[in-house]
Amino acid sequence: YPVSAVLADNPIMLSIQPGEHGSTYGGNPLGCKVAMAAMQVLVDEKLADNAEKLGQILRSELNKLPKDIVTKVRGKGLLNAVVIDKKYNAWDICLKLRENGLLAKPTHGDIIRFAPPLVITEPELKECISIITKTILSLK
Repeated sequence: YPVSAVLADNPIMLSIQPGEHGSTYGGNPLGCKVAMAAMQVLVDEKLADNAEKLGQILRSELNKLPKDIVTKVRGKGLLNAVVIDKKYNAWDICLKLRENGLLAKPTHGDIIRFAPPLVITEPELKECISIITKTILSLK
């Protein structure tokens, strides 16, 4: 069920007049209940803590890749990206990643985004890291 929220300070929120901001399902009781249950799962299963811990592992391993191919690693939690040297094409690398069993998103021609699910386990993440490493090293 799609759910979103808009937060801002008073000068911004008070500039919105009635009828200027809305949504088809805004305030739907079922949607609100689903969102509350989903938020409770995030808390109960400590998914933010898991994302932070595993994100650090992912970035640490990505930083070990050859700097002549992966020029920069960035991210927070489990939302991460690598910048690929201009002599390579992120799209082509993503196709190789897919052939090796991992889906990733190329952006801006030289960036590859990695966004695993919050529920990923450390063994699953290490399998992903292995695929990324194998794929990048195959470019040499």
